[in-house]
Formats: sequence, structure tokens, C-alpha cells
Amino acid sequence: MCGITGWVAFDRDLTAERAVLDAMTATQLCRGPDAGGVHLERHAALGHRRLAVIDVEGGVQPMTVEQDGRVLAALTYSGEVYNHRELRAELTAAGHRFRTRSDTEVVLRGYLEWGEGLAERLNGMFAFAVWDARREELLLVRDRMGVKPLHYHPTPHGVVFGSEVKALLAHPAVSAVVDLDGLRELLSFARTPGLTPYRGIAEVRPGHVVRIRREGVSERRYWALEAREHTHSLRTTIATVRALLEDIVHRQLEADVPLCSLLSGGLDSSAVTALAARILHGSGAGPVRSFAVEFTGQGEHFHADEVRQTQDGPYARLLARHVGAHHSVVEVDAAELTDPARRAAVLRARDVPGGVGDMDVSLLLLFRGVRRHSTVALSGESADELFGGYRWFHDPGAIATEDFPWAAAVTGIGGAGSGPREQLLDADLLRKLDLAGYRRARYREALTEVPHLPGADPVERRMREISYLNLTRFVCILLDRKDRMSMANGLEVRVPFCDHRLVQYVFNTPWSMKHFDGREKSLLRAAVRDVLPDEIADRVKSPYPVSSDPHYPAQLRAELARLAAAGTAPVLDLLDGRRLGDALAPDTDPQSVRLAVDLALDLNGWLTRYQVRLEL
Repeated sequence: MCGITGWVAFDRDLTAERAVLDAMTATQLCRGPDAGGVHLERHAALGHRRLAVIDVEGGVQPMTVEQDGRVLAALTYSGEVYNHRELRAELTAAGHRFRTRSDTEVVLRGYLEWGEGLAERLNGMFAFAVWDARREELLLVRDRMGVKPLHYHPTPHGVVFGSEVKALLAHPAVSAVVDLDGLRELLSFARTPGLTPYRGIAEVRPGHVVRIRREGVSERRYWALEAREHTHSLRTTIATVRALLEDIVHRQLEADVPLCSLLSGGLDSSAVTALAARILHGSGAGPVRSFAVEFTGQGEHFHADEVRQTQDGPYARLLARHVGAHHSVVEVDAAELTDPARRAAVLRARDVPGGVGDMDVSLLLLFRGVRRHSTVALSGESADELFGGYRWFHDPGAIATEDFPWAAAVTGIGGAGSGPREQLLDADLLRKLDLAGYRRARYREALTEVPHLPGADPVERRMREISYLNLTRFVCILLDRKDRMSMANGLEVRVPFCDHRLVQYVFNTPWSMKHFDGREKSLLRAAVRDVLPDEIADRVKSPYPVSSDPHYPAQLRAELARLAAAGTAPVLDLLDGRRLGDALAPDTDPQSVRLAVDLALDLNGWLTRYQVRLEL
């Protein structure tokens, strides 16, 4: 995996702008610690930082194709194409000659052969930019599910782009300006495709290509979820899901560097780990390596609630023993979770405040530990959105609400009694933001996109909507988080459950099959039960863990108290003085304001480090 960036300007000679391109490229060092490069032409400047995974020696970027001493096209590419071998064979048959084993060259040659139609042929996670020197136009392409990020800022005479927002902000023409709509998008958990909190900075939407010419910017969708009649029986459906998963995991095990799995002990990560272990054993490649995160003292402080009924650790160790994995645990304590340097590292990775506190920091630290041993990791992310694992797929109230179904569940991410995230914000600001109204408007907008089958009964129709919202909105929140925390450590995380073939198939599987036994993820459980211990196959869904150590919210509150006493923190202008005083009072339970304090600290770090100009 890599970091990409660049600048197209039809009004100037960019060969004289090397310093600007170098500054933009340098921001992506964490994504590509192995090598870097730039390509400059009169109207195009491409930058690249490389994390070498396939063809370590040969896949240098930006990569060009030349003819008669003239550049035809140049590519800066981030991602993995899992069907690159088949595409290479097809291109070779068409007369192309390859000089490397990398999937990068397959993408570049594929563009020369198929133009922007290349996107439809790729199976993988990717974000790339192709400068076509023959036509003097740039093509930005992003994978179907949005696993890999790609942002851009149109200018009067071209575009500035990059994997992450920080690359764009390194350009003198781009500023960190956030208005009311940007703050709404940041705080609402709506996660609207294409939007960012920053004014003038957009993301290439999943499954889209963006073309930049002298005439302007245009966009084309090359993939979307479609409504198709499901004709398979339950038995055939289960077998098809299993066959797809085996093929997907097999493809995603390819790497020329050390590879592992992320193992929580839940159904999703256990399924990926077990299938990977079986495939590796069958090929004589040895045991799979797996990693998990645990919190110091979690056994002592953990209290089961309706959201998190069990701890992950025992189940992860059980699965590891069952498949013979080489399992390691990365242990994190409260001091690390509240360390300002760790929290600042999370902010630098995200470019926006996350407001979910220890969930981000612990993930960052997990990936830091994993990276000491592996360069690539397989994850169980996105199975809940695909197979219906979350509580809101099964809660009648959440299903019936005229809002995103996860809206009411967000307050539970900090553990029992953690309270709403926005409770410390200024009352007048909250009225202006009207987060609930903004979220409902985005919800209604999203519903207009949902493809339906004619004659579907009301339950199936509604559950198709719930599935669509999760696969096009909520999953993006988690994919963004996974990408930023992993790439901040130079770790590539692959997501088998985001393979578009599986997503399209399961999306069109009737809800009655997805929970045929009345439980969450019934279809997935049936497809992989034979490779799992019963204790894991039957385990109730448990979300990503949070620290139960009471020192964590207490230390957070102490940090906010120091900022409040100093009186100069920029976030204080956004907070309600009375509510802040109540939150800091000795008789207030720190857990009750945990998420709100987390958000306030994140906002302050963001406003300070990024010199954000708020226009509210």
C-alpha cells in the first residue's frame, strides 16, 4: 500500500514546482516508508510514497510508459489488485510486454488498453491517478467500496489531489476552512460519500472515476449495488458464500512480505483467520500469524453489558489454538491511551477529530505492534454491514426510525453510561448545527439511491434499505478509521469482506436467509461453522473493545480541566461554560462525560495543529 499525491495545472509549467510537489509527497511518508518518487511534466506533477508488498524491487513509482522517447502515460497508484495475474495474461495476449511483476504495471498497461474502462475490470482495493500525456488529462479512480482513500480540490485551472487531506493542505492554494455544513458532516455520523469537513476538498466517491481536462472536472460511476433476483436455495446460498470467501482469502494471501491476520475472537475475524490457516497449511506455507489487542487490567475492570457481553481475549486464544496460529497480543494500558503524544498521532493520521478516543488510540497501537512483525494484515472488517451483525439490524425501533439506524447506538461506543458526544458543545452552536435535522436530511437523500425489486414485501424492502445504508455510509466510517490507523504505521490491511463479488451477492440475498435461524449473521455462521470451534461460531456479536479502566476517563477529564484553567484553548469557544463546569465538578462521574471530553480534546488538538478557520 502507498500514498499518492499530485497537481495538474493547465495554466503553468509545473516542472518549476518541484518544491511544492516534494512537500505534498512528504506528508505521505507514513503510508509509504520504503521509497518515494516524483514525476514532473509541463502540466502534471505526480508524487508517490511506496510500501513495497508485491515485486519489492520492480514496482517503483510513479511508473511511466514511453514510446519513441515520449511519455504516453504516468501512474501513481495505491492499493492491491487481486486479479492482476489474469489481467496480465489478457494484456500479454493483446501484445503488451511487461518489465516487472507488480500489479502497478498491470494497472498502467490496462489503462493503455482499456482507458477508463479499466476500473470495471479490477478486483481489489485501490486509489490511483493516471496522467494521459497524449490527451493531457488526469483520471482519478477509487475502488468500489472505498477501502482506499482519495481526495481532491478542483482549482480554476486543474486539480490538487492526494490519498489524505494533509497532502492537499501542503499545497499553497488549499486552506483548512470548515463551515457549518463541514462541522455537521464531522459530528453527525452521516458519512456522506464525496464530502469532507473541509470546504473545497472532496473525496472521489467509492466506485467512481473523476476526469480532469482543460474544460473542467467530470465524474462517472462505474459500479454500484444493484437489485437482482436471488434464485438460489438456502443450501446453495451458503455454499456460494463459502466458495466466494475461500477464493477471496486465497487471493488476498499473496504478498512478497510477512503477512498476518487481525484476530478478535469474533465470528468475522475468526472466519478469515481459519480460512487463511487452512489455505496456508494446504500450500505448505506454515502457520498463520495472528494479532489481538487487550487492555491492561481488563479482566479486573470488565463488566458485561448489553452491548459487550464477553471479552475478546479468551475467544481469540481459543481460535488460535484451534487453527494452530502463531498468536500474539498487543497490550495497552490507560496511560498509553491518554498520552497526548499518542492522541496527537491519531489526529495526524485522521486529519480530522475522531471523537471515539481509546478506540482509535488502541487500534493505532495494535497496528504499531503488528508492524514490527508483518507488513500486511487480513481483517474481518465489514462483515457486520454485509451480513447484518449489528444490533440495529434486529432492533424494531432502529429499523423503523426515519434516521440512520446506528444514530441511537453511537452513545454506546464509550461503554455503559458514557453519555452523548455533543453534551459539552455550546447550546447556540448546537441549535445552528441541528445535527439531527442534518442527519435525517442525509438519510432521506440516501434512501433515494436504494435499488429495489418490484413487488418486494415491506420487510424485505426495508431490510434492503438498512443493508444499503450500512454498505454505503456506515462501513465508510470504519474503513476510513482502519486505513488511517494502519497506514500511519506503514501497515497494509486487507478487507476480504469488501470483495465486490461477495458484497453484490449477499446484498441481494433475502433478509429471511441472512437471519434464517433468528440470529445475527446466520448466513456467514453457516458458511464457516465447520472451521470454527462451537464457542466462537455461537458467540454473540461484541463490538470493538474499549478500556474499562476507570483511570482512563478520569485522566481525560483532568487534561480537559488543565485546558479550561489555562483559558486559551481554541476549543473553549465551542463549549458551553456551564456544562463544562458541571462536567469537571468533583461529584460528576468521569464515565458519564467520557465521549464528550474525548471529543473536546480531539477538537482542540485539531483546531490547534491544523490552524482550522471556522466560518460558522
